[in-house]
Amino acid sequence: MNVQAYILVQTEIGSSGDVVRAIGEIPGVTLAEDVTGPYDVIVRAEAGSMDDLGRQILARIQQVPGITRTLTCPVVHL
Repeated sequence: MNVQAYILVQTEIGSSGDVVRAIGEIPGVTLAEDVTGPYDVIVRAEAGSMDDLGRQILARIQQVPGITRTLTCPVVHL
């Protein structure tokens, strides 16, 4: 079963468009959009495991220039 998560991203002022484009090219990212509120970008990602999510997707997202903070929210099925 795949692990899915929403990743909330805060960016430097004026950089959210570039951040969305860069994140959208990362394998495993299924959605990256600008939003309003305390976060600037919301990302939906999918990986084979939590370890894969961290190593293959989150590590690459955190290297994108212009990001100041991320918050990862794994999807749970209750």
